[in-house]
Amino acid sequence: MLILPASARSADTPTLVTLPNEAAAARSAANEPYVAEVIGNDVRIRSGPGTNFYQCGKLYAGDRVQVVKSQQGWSCIVPPPGCFSWISMQYVGIDLQNPTTGVVTGDNVGVYTGSDTEEAKYSTSKQVVLGRGQTVKLLGEEKDDYYKIAPPQGAYLWVSSQFLQPVDRTAAKPTTETTATAKPAVKRPVDPNAASGAPLSDLDLYYALAEKVKVEQGKPLAQQNYTDLRKKLVELTASQDGGRAARFAEYTLKQVERYELACKVAKELEQQEKELQKTTEKIDQARATKLEEIVDRGKFAIMGTLETSSIYGGAGQARRYRVLDDSGKTICYAMPTGAAVNVDFSKYVGRKVGLVGRIEPHEATARAFIEFTEIVPLD
Repeated sequence: MLILPASARSADTPTLVTLPNEAAAARSAANEPYVAEVIGNDVRIRSGPGTNFYQCGKLYAGDRVQVVKSQQGWSCIVPPPGCFSWISMQYVGIDLQNPTTGVVTGDNVGVYTGSDTEEAKYSTSKQVVLGRGQTVKLLGEEKDDYYKIAPPQGAYLWVSSQFLQPVDRTAAKPTTETTATAKPAVKRPVDPNAASGAPLSDLDLYYALAEKVKVEQGKPLAQQNYTDLRKKLVELTASQDGGRAARFAEYTLKQVERYELACKVAKELEQQEKELQKTTEKIDQARATKLEEIVDRGKFAIMGTLETSSIYGGAGQARRYRVLDDSGKTICYAMPTGAAVNVDFSKYVGRKVGLVGRIEPHEATARAFIEFTEIVPLD
């Protein structure tokens, strides 16, 4: 163990440094990729192999990462939980059936390393290039015309190799023929709701909850329910001794919040579609009713305003009426016949009506005369 003087410390140097086993490091480097354990606190993750590249996260003692390659004292790692990338919104379309999935709509679209300390437009470290039709996982945030996404396959980050201790894989190899033929232990999923003699560690609890979140996410949006899982994750993040489990839970909790937002949006869209369907049905119904109310005016012998007349027919004949045009001029005399004789015409007087019947000239008045069998209001 070596404690560096203050003058020798840098932004990527923790207070307490344990030098890695050089033989183990050389062996792992020769067999990359490999798993390494972090041996310092506040170890900065960077967008490239050097302190001139911007910071994009931190690691703590005990964290494990997968190292892909090493160069000049820096290790290229698979992005750990909590890291993210940026992609231009201009070249991404949203899958409406799955709002958390984006589809690349351009060719040779760059994906850039994300950072909480650098604005999206200034995040210039390109990780990968995607082609048309490839998908990305949206993390629900838009900034400077960029989507925040989960690092896609092939996207890597960098950590100073002095803070990584390769995990010795020789310990996992069987040392005798007996152990070599022994059946491997089966890792069973842990149920956070199951009763157990020994309490679960925070890390075991986190992995169990993360697995349940994954299962829930695989369900249709309308069936997803994260209420209980979110509550347990909140409790885990608040644990004072949570360590890595608390940090992982905090990241997963943010994912759950995005999933819940997607469910809410999907539910609102479904409700809007139902309301739109109801509105459309009402419009169609009103239109049909209106069409039924439209009268075929071609059947009328004459149309105009019905008024009473002082001219009467012979004894026993029905009372006669006048039909006026829009200027109030009498254009025709009318008399009900057939079924129309028994109609109460008081409710039609003064209204615009259509009369069905036969028109003949009326010599006494030098005007037309109609005997009508049907009267229909037109106002």
